[in-house]
Formats: sequence, C-alpha cells, structure tokens
Amino acid sequence: MLQLSSAERSSLRARAHSLAPVVSIAESGLTENVLREIEICLNAHELIKIRVYGDSRENRLAYLEKICSELGAAAVQHIGKLLIVYRPRPLDATTVNSNKSVKTRRPAKAPRLTKRALQG
Repeated sequence: MLQLSSAERSSLRARAHSLAPVVSIAESGLTENVLREIEICLNAHELIKIRVYGDSRENRLAYLEKICSELGAAAVQHIGKLLIVYRPRPLDATTVNSNKSVKTRRPAKAPRLTKRALQG
C-alpha cells in the first residue's frame, strides 16, 4: 500500500474536490470486475472517487483497505459514502517515447501594426 504525507494528502483532497465518482460499488460488493474497473480508472486518471452504495461503515472501510492493498494505491479520504483513492501512473516505455516525438511549435508571428494603431 502506498503511503502519503499529510501535505500530499491535503493537496490530493483539494484536487479531488471537483471530481465526480467514476466507479460505484453496489450491493454485490467489491467483486473482481469492480476491482478491474478501478484498476483501469487509476491507470487513466491517477486520482479517482468511488461511490459505495450501502449503509455499513465497516464495509466501506474494508473496501477501501482491500482496494489499496490489492492495487498498490493510497487512501486519500473516506467521507460518507465516497472513497478517494490515488495511485501515480506507471512510467512505461510508450509514455517516454511518445514525449520525444512531440514537435515543438514555432513562435507566432508578431501582429502587423497598421497606420491607425501607430497613430492611436
């Protein structure tokens, strides 16, 4: 399980404030399919919100613990029925190589000054 400092956790909470939940855990609980979907979302977004439908606080805490331990993520916050989870994106060869192929842009041309702008 990934460990975060309190400053990192605070920063991530601020970033997560405007996020909408991307995964829901319903009455079936935390199944393998739900874990797989959380894995996909973490790879795509790094920081996600998960909505848990159910009134048991103990179940929500158990879900959060299982998600973090199995997926190597960090628990940012558990507030009500929302879980906020963070895991940095893995650096792979395709990401590094794709950054090298990005072309640099030429600077924009300076705007032409007209007689009216010069008199202005």
